[in-house]
Amino acid sequence: MRANDLPLARWIALLLPILLIVGALGSQYLGGLYPCEMCHWQRWPHYAAIVLAALSFFVPRTRAKRALVIMAALAVLGSGLIGVFHAGVEYHWWPGVTACANHLNLSGGDLLAAIVRAPIVRCDVAQWSFLGISLAGFNAILSIAGALIILKLAIRKRRRR
Repeated sequence: MRANDLPLARWIALLLPILLIVGALGSQYLGGLYPCEMCHWQRWPHYAAIVLAALSFFVPRTRAKRALVIMAALAVLGSGLIGVFHAGVEYHWWPGVTACANHLNLSGGDLLAAIVRAPIVRCDVAQWSFLGISLAGFNAILSIAGALIILKLAIRKRRRR
């Protein structure tokens, strides 16, 4: 008889992005590390992965569960790839994109006041690092490794003893 590793893949697909988002929000609100635009880009796929993985606990069919877990893994992988790009910008391996667009509908003194109050965060400077690895680098490592593990577990069949 064969069993699969889908239940474990489902839990990892749910818990990994939750833990990474909790870490990101903790570093922001408790550690005072304001996210740049590319930091936010890395968060969105994790939010999607959380929703997809959570949905996999409520659908009845195994095929639907597996599809949702695989989509969650791909979202986590997407965050990791954005993390690679962001880390490369921080390490000056390649140029980054400029995030100077103003989406506020303000003018004159109100616009100037909003600019003065906003934290200045550059995408090409790591605010924190450990062993030479920035937060974007850690997100890249953990997300890519986690996504590959989730995919392997979601697809692989295991022999039951």
